[in-house]
Amino acid sequence: MNHPPAAGSRFFRTRQRLKRALRALALALGRRPPFVVFDPSYREQLRGAPLDPLRGEKILAFLSMEHLLAGEQLTRPLPAAMKNLLLAHDPAYLESIQQNEVLTQILGTPVAPGQEEAILQLQRLMVGGTIQATRLVMAGAPFAVHLGGGFHHAGRNRGAGFCVLNDVAVAILRLRQRGFTGNVLVVDLDLHDGNGTREIFAHDPTVFTLSIHNRHWGEVEAQASLSVALGDGVSDEAYLQAVEDALKEVLSTFSPSLAFFLAGADVAADDPLGNWNVSPQGVLQRDRLVLSRLRELGVPVVMVLAGGYGDRAWRYPARTLAWYLTGEPLEPPSDEVVALARMRQMAHIFGEAAEDEADWGLTEEDLFGALPSLPVQTRFLGSFSPVRVELMLERMGLLQQIRAKGFPCPTVTLELDHPLGHTLRIFGDPQKSELLLELRLARSSRVLPGFEVLSVEWLLLQNPRAQFTPERPRLPGQQHPGLGLLADVFAWLVVLCEELALDGLAFRPSHYHLAALARRHATFLYPEHAALFSAVSELLAPFSLPEASHLVHEGHVVHRETGQPVVWEAFPMVVPVSQRLREQVEGESYQRQAQAAKAALHLALRSEPR
Repeated sequence: MNHPPAAGSRFFRTRQRLKRALRALALALGRRPPFVVFDPSYREQLRGAPLDPLRGEKILAFLSMEHLLAGEQLTRPLPAAMKNLLLAHDPAYLESIQQNEVLTQILGTPVAPGQEEAILQLQRLMVGGTIQATRLVMAGAPFAVHLGGGFHHAGRNRGAGFCVLNDVAVAILRLRQRGFTGNVLVVDLDLHDGNGTREIFAHDPTVFTLSIHNRHWGEVEAQASLSVALGDGVSDEAYLQAVEDALKEVLSTFSPSLAFFLAGADVAADDPLGNWNVSPQGVLQRDRLVLSRLRELGVPVVMVLAGGYGDRAWRYPARTLAWYLTGEPLEPPSDEVVALARMRQMAHIFGEAAEDEADWGLTEEDLFGALPSLPVQTRFLGSFSPVRVELMLERMGLLQQIRAKGFPCPTVTLELDHPLGHTLRIFGDPQKSELLLELRLARSSRVLPGFEVLSVEWLLLQNPRAQFTPERPRLPGQQHPGLGLLADVFAWLVVLCEELALDGLAFRPSHYHLAALARRHATFLYPEHAALFSAVSELLAPFSLPEASHLVHEGHVVHRETGQPVVWEAFPMVVPVSQRLREQVEGESYQRQAQAAKAALHLALRSEPR
């Protein structure tokens, strides 16, 4: 029976909504699709190249609007370490790519002066993305996709075709260095030859490089390699047959423990830089063929996007990922629909307005929460994205005050995998050579039972360019003079506590002068410690704070009855935010106990430390 067009359309829309609802329910019940690696800064693509800077964002928007992806399935990479880049590239080459003319030659488009560092940082971040996808697969995920990467033209000592650093090669060699000995298969189905990867592994029989392309780029001989050049004007039938034949030949003699799939979309007929005639259905069938065969063999797969140019390139990997997640083809919507979805869905998934954050709030917890065996996280204090943190620092005026102190380009970094907490660092320069602030925080319920606080595990504020003077002498524990921002930092931390609905801020000042400075904003958690501080402060009132701190540190303050020096320990202090905690540390009972403890103290000042 044929429905009238309107009824048929309503039926189709109802069926689609039902399918989406079922997929949303599957996510809510704990179904976990493959991990996706992406960073919002991928939008900072090379100027002048026909790359869609929103390719990854469009893919994510489509998957999320179809309820195929939630925030915990996303992971965010870190830039590849130089030691890892050196595994695949010569030191001289890595040094040469700092030069404008070298980058211009590799990228095939003029590089504006001053753009070199941004280009290299983006490629380095994408290398880190492929490393991260590999890391997730090695941790047990059967499949991970990096929405970037595939720089297969980069060889050991040269680059070409938009490829400066070979991310797949770096990821493989990093695994080797960490003891992985299994065979690795690289299935490179970009339109262009994967010559750089083949060159790097030309003498390694444990890494098989399969490349099917339009024409060869240089030498094709290697110990474990198959290079197939199909020429121009290739259509679906010839292409799919070539892929099927090549896979059969390779897998009949080579047993991989891990596979990398470069799912280039530049084979498509509508690619502006391509010269083949492969249809959207042909590209999807290719990807299904590769992924299904490897899945049948139980081989974990890392998929990277590789080539694909113009504003339609995102649609090809989007189809593939939708098929992988549902087992059925899903056609991506129009660009207008996905643009709207990109704004709405990202804010919904990550719980932060897209207007407020350009990176959708991809955070530590969102990115690594699905991997309990991996300590790395990606959300500061479980709630704030890196961009949100930097925005808060700007809005609170902290970064502007740092600029006013002679550091025009402060650089904010986050370390989110330290066992003692999340670490915020602010450097005075992009090279990160001048550390100004180091702050390690953790949410804790152990400081005071029944209360959850923001615990400051470590705080350093320093000005490495300043000099100690008679007016500002060196204090115990200092290497450089302070930065003069303690009050502002405390104010920001209190704001964080309020946003996180915590009871307060807790910390342990390691020296007397730190407790004295903090006492303007905080109180001691226990009344006996408040009593000791009050007694010491009264005794040392005639002295400046630096002098008083040295007197305590050097043992000049003693108990009168015993002559034993007062040992200043890192007594816990709190800034109460909730009314409950305020009553605990400022109430009448606390004050009575503090007064009684102080009355029992009898301190004296001794000229010589014992």
